[in-house]
Amino acid sequence: MNPITMNLNVDNLIRQALREDISSEDVSTNAVMPASTPGEVDLICKEDGIIAGLDVFARVFTLLDPAVEAMFYCQDGDAVKKGQKMGVVRGDIRVLLSGERTALNYLQRMSGIATYTHQVAQLLKGTGIRLLDTRKTTPNNRIFEKYAVRVGGGGNHRYNLSDGVLLKDNHIGAAGGVRKAVEMARAYAPFVRKIEIEVENLEMLKEALDAGADIVMLDNMTPEEMQEAVKLAAGRAETECSGNITRENIAKIAETGVDYVSSGALTHSAPILDISMKNLHPLHLQD
Repeated sequence: MNPITMNLNVDNLIRQALREDISSEDVSTNAVMPASTPGEVDLICKEDGIIAGLDVFARVFTLLDPAVEAMFYCQDGDAVKKGQKMGVVRGDIRVLLSGERTALNYLQRMSGIATYTHQVAQLLKGTGIRLLDTRKTTPNNRIFEKYAVRVGGGGNHRYNLSDGVLLKDNHIGAAGGVRKAVEMARAYAPFVRKIEIEVENLEMLKEALDAGADIVMLDNMTPEEMQEAVKLAAGRAETECSGNITRENIAKIAETGVDYVSSGALTHSAPILDISMKNLHPLHLQD
């Protein structure tokens, strides 16, 4: 992860996670390790997947103690195997113990998202369709989860509500119709913003195209409806399909010819990748 991004946007979030886990002290660690003792622990992958979040994992420990060193034998985006030793972490054993859970929570979650995204992206390989995430992310973890999507081979849709115009069903209802919503957005948004609008049927699509929408989101349409929508939109707007798209059903979408597929499942339904810290032991001077 970019160092500037880490310093400006990530450090504070990691500190909040650490404060959640250590409100005053780590009682267990302080009970068995009353004094600073240098140590080392292995980072082990317990199942096959795509690794993501190594810099975030390491940052948890260096925020607790800048002297901690993390040495990795792989990098974000690499395929890892069950039983693989991915690196070692050295430092004060008290820091290694206290930061373990928070560091692994980030690494497991991000790697799980990267792994799931990679699996879905492989199903679209060669189609020209771009896989995108959504804003269906864990509160205060969006920056980590969207990064993991990119590592897994997906792309990012808008980051937040300030990032782009996406008019959904309730925006259309509030505005009084598809055409009115597009016209109002066009008048309000900066000229560099594209206007995307959600449509649920071909009639709404025609209205959106006539109103000059740049991107139409085909929401919960059947594959047959999507194919017809792509034909109608050809040369007039880009097409994105969305709505309950998962690893299990995306193969059908690949045949429709849409430009983009957005899937909330990439972030809200990806299981974690099982990773652990093992073989913690003290280091002696000769080590």
